[in-house]
Amino acid sequence: MTKLVIIGGGPAGNACATYAARFGADVVMIEDQIIGGAAHLLDCVPSKAMIATGGAMAFLRRSKGMGLEDVEPHIDPDALRTRLADIQSRLRDSSTSLLGSQGVRIVYGRGSLLDEHRVMAVCDDGTEEIFEADMIVLSTGSRPRIPEWADIDQNRILSTRDAYPPPEIPEHLVVIGSGVTGVEFVHMFNSFGSDVTLIVSRQQVLPGKDPEVAAVLEENFLERGVKLLKGARATSIDTTADGVTVNCDDGRVVAGSHALLAIGSVPNSDGLGLENAGVDTKWGYVEIDGDCRSSVPHIFAAGDLSGKLPLSSVASMQGRKIAETLMGRATHGHNRVDYDKAASAIFTEPEIADVGLAEADAFSIGRKVRVTKVPFTTSAKALINDDPRGFIKIISDPATGEVLGGSIVGRHAAELISVLSLAVTASLTVRDVYDSLLVHPTLSELLSDAAE
Repeated sequence: MTKLVIIGGGPAGNACATYAARFGADVVMIEDQIIGGAAHLLDCVPSKAMIATGGAMAFLRRSKGMGLEDVEPHIDPDALRTRLADIQSRLRDSSTSLLGSQGVRIVYGRGSLLDEHRVMAVCDDGTEEIFEADMIVLSTGSRPRIPEWADIDQNRILSTRDAYPPPEIPEHLVVIGSGVTGVEFVHMFNSFGSDVTLIVSRQQVLPGKDPEVAAVLEENFLERGVKLLKGARATSIDTTADGVTVNCDDGRVVAGSHALLAIGSVPNSDGLGLENAGVDTKWGYVEIDGDCRSSVPHIFAAGDLSGKLPLSSVASMQGRKIAETLMGRATHGHNRVDYDKAASAIFTEPEIADVGLAEADAFSIGRKVRVTKVPFTTSAKALINDDPRGFIKIISDPATGEVLGGSIVGRHAAELISVLSLAVTASLTVRDVYDSLLVHPTLSELLSDAAE
């Protein structure tokens, strides 16, 4: 029987453990924080839950457009805290129950490599246990990146993990970092009623996204009173008697009640003993091949630690593919993760989602593409929802009609992108999408319109 030891119980570790155990492996999982993953249950899930609460508040504020009387909702921080804890607990218990049902042994503690085949767990009760492993999977995730100039006090100066929710709802929040996490925090706290200033180091928010998509979000932020400080990099934060001041490299200074850093993450590779097993790393990430193998063939890495797309969906897929590979269940042509076809979403308002080849990237490599775009204003369902913001854009091959990618900006974009994700993964054509008989009236009809 294959002895598999997994260090890290996040989405990658969970998927790998359950699939490998199902295929007959003897699996031990070592986790030192929370089953389900810290990045997932302490970052992703609570942020989306808070965004959902903020979205409900925003919807109620504009309820007059739905033929209702004006409603002014107010947040209950204690009730919100209870709601987040309940969601986290239920998801953690679900993950733990699934692992137990598959016969996976869970060891609560910190795992590290002693050599290529031995893993030591320093358990929460102070005891140590050493496991001999045929195969090892490293999936220890990541944590928020904190620069040396930021003194996180968890009161006025916050990391992302201090904000679910913070000790108090900020009167004026200064968000440092305009990537995916940063803009979600802008949307979240603005919905809660906070004044928000976003420090944007470049000339657009979401620097890695389609400029047309970013422009829609910027316009929405400005309409909501968000202040955008473009072309500025924060260099220090000072605490004042009643708030903070953020100093930028161009001399500009922003004052607020609180500051929040959302400037990326760093891998949890410290103390893993990678050097003991000869595992190669780059900038702290474990270097992997297409099968998620490290430089040591029987040691795999997945999730944020692998340096690939930091998405829970990608981590889970990596974990499943690893299990299939190490248990000899890989299907030819389907045993590798195609990161270029991973769908992603940003839970702002309007939502943003994309998959596959982006328009700007196609033009930058000289690839001919056909771009079709349909605005939400043409959708009966969008008008019924009183929310016609955004558009659907499909990128296709002009010769074959194959769907190469797409972007969606608008309500439920994260759900709608699934159709385009399937089309990209399965190499479907715009004709396939157009010929689908979709429900009326729905937002999904716009996919057919864009494909037409």
